[in-house]
Amino acid sequence: MSSAAISFISSPHSFTLSHVFPTNRGAILFKAIPSCRVSPLKPPSLSSIFIRIPYGSFKKASFFTSSRPSSPVMEWQDCTVKMEIDVPASVAYKCYSDREAIPNWMPFISSVKVLEDKPDLSRWSLKYEAFGRDLEYSWLARNMQPIPNQKIHWRSLEGLPNRGSVRFYPKGPSSCVIELTVSYEVPQLLTPVASVLQPLLENLLKRGLDRFARFARSSGSTR
Repeated sequence: MSSAAISFISSPHSFTLSHVFPTNRGAILFKAIPSCRVSPLKPPSLSSIFIRIPYGSFKKASFFTSSRPSSPVMEWQDCTVKMEIDVPASVAYKCYSDREAIPNWMPFISSVKVLEDKPDLSRWSLKYEAFGRDLEYSWLARNMQPIPNQKIHWRSLEGLPNRGSVRFYPKGPSSCVIELTVSYEVPQLLTPVASVLQPLLENLLKRGLDRFARFARSSGSTR
């Protein structure tokens, strides 16, 4: 070989640059440049990557550890009673459509007043003594679109939350079955006695329908 060569002699921690000339006996080392040691790269320590966080700084989010105060879930109850009465469905429907007459037969309803300018709205008052208390509640209700001789239904807009329906099923030319359903939110005052409130209301509704049957028969005989 007639040309000079540059070679690198390296190791994991250093390398040496050498100037080599060709000779008849082979390559001889003419001059060596002092080796330069290169420090290997060290992986970063965990302490330099992660931030130390004191235990308990964060809490796992859940419905039970929410920072916002939870509002109580109010209970709704449903009551349904049925009764067969000796008046045609059309007569029963017409009598029950007279909302202001309902206090005449429903034991716990003290007054119903239909709004003159909005006849689909009416104000209701409830007064009844039970559980050693004089209970008084009121609400504004809207009568939904009825099905003549078949269904009357309503929903409260303000006051005591409630909704319900009255259905009329003909049993023949002179009798029908009335199905009365009332759903209501248990007032907070009565929450401790909620388990006995439903049977009490069912009994009152049955008494109301029994009195309504007499009212409807008397109304039908005068028409």
